[in-house]
Amino acid sequence: MKSLRFLLAACACIAAPAMAAAYPDRSIRLIVPYAVGGTTDIIARVVGSRLGAQLGQSVVVENRPGAGGSIGSAYAAKQPADGYTLVMAVESSLAVNPNVYAKSAYDPIKDFAPISNLADVPNVLVVNPALPAQDMAGFLRLLKAEPGKYAFGSSGNGGLSHMNGELFLKTTGTRMLHVPYKGLGPALNDLVAGQVQVVFDNIPSSYPLIQAQRIRPLAVAAKRRLKVLPDVPTYAEAGLPAMNNPSWFGLAAPAGTPPAVLEQLNVAVRQALTDPATAEAIERQGAVPSPTSRDEFGALIAESYGHWKTVVEDIRFEKMQ
Repeated sequence: MKSLRFLLAACACIAAPAMAAAYPDRSIRLIVPYAVGGTTDIIARVVGSRLGAQLGQSVVVENRPGAGGSIGSAYAAKQPADGYTLVMAVESSLAVNPNVYAKSAYDPIKDFAPISNLADVPNVLVVNPALPAQDMAGFLRLLKAEPGKYAFGSSGNGGLSHMNGELFLKTTGTRMLHVPYKGLGPALNDLVAGQVQVVFDNIPSSYPLIQAQRIRPLAVAAKRRLKVLPDVPTYAEAGLPAMNNPSWFGLAAPAGTPPAVLEQLNVAVRQALTDPATAEAIERQGAVPSPTSRDEFGALIAESYGHWKTVVEDIRFEKMQ
């Protein structure tokens, strides 16, 4: 009997640390490398809320904007690889940004462990309603008639919205002044106020302002016209097929995070995105829930990085220091 009690006690001592170490046993930080109100922030909050419910712990969104997403991304890459710091891994910060800086603060492939894509998001060209252009043809006539007169705002130097603007100028042979902000939220505020006339945005952050007729959409980057904007042509329909690529918004962790934790997070993300309320919240923004395996998301990051490397070289963009 004594030996049995001793054995049970020993088993309890062995099991206790394992139970205490069960992941997750405290709240999780989700770093958003852009300002509040932008597309990355919106998707992070929608998915983060449901992800927390799946994991049984709160997911706390922490915005760290600046330098086109590089400040928050570099910060996340240096955090402990224990699963308690995650980061929004988006096309802008992991595929575009490292290609436009002469010396990137992080390696998009080596410094992050992919978890899953979350959503594919159509891009949209939006203008201030006071701009005397009702469609793409009118907009191009305006830009060519007065080169350099108008300005476009972006989420910051080297961000996807910035590079989409540069690609647009290269493709159309036009000129505009670039005004960088610390996120698309502030850029949209100034677009509404008329401080800039154009923003190359994503649908989720622009859509409420489009609905309220405070900004005007001229084209969307999507395979087909969006249900939420049926009267707005795709870039391909507007004669600019090179611009007709939607963006991806995913989730990653610092490199070295245990595979078991990454897999648990991937499963939780998939479950979160199949929740009807979560999927509907994303689709209401004009985005498409697009969960992937960890390997599929890693391949997407690498492919997109290569694509933007070619684009940056093609437009002869002078890399930033």
